[in-house]
Amino acid sequence: MKNSLIIKVYGAEQKCASCVHLPSAKETAEWLEAAISRKFPNTVFQVLYIDMEKPENEADQAFSVRIIEEDLFYPVVVIDGEVVAEGNPNLKTIYSIIEQNGYGAVS
Repeated sequence: MKNSLIIKVYGAEQKCASCVHLPSAKETAEWLEAAISRKFPNTVFQVLYIDMEKPENEADQAFSVRIIEEDLFYPVVVIDGEVVAEGNPNLKTIYSIIEQNGYGAVS
């Protein structure tokens, strides 16, 4: 079993046109952090909000460009470099991917 996990939530202060009725990317990151900590209490993890308009490093800059070029709906949730959700993330899907990556949930 792995013992650390990084989940990145990419977004912007201004919501994408198709997502105006959904929570912001920052709110989504906070929601994911709370939900994952309840489901996986023994897992060390970080949920990082990445502002696509002000990425802090080259990797996040490149991924932000990809989101724009591929016209992805944000927030975009990324685990281990893989896009696992965009727009309105499904918690069950994210839980499943976390488990597939070797992290154990508490029932």
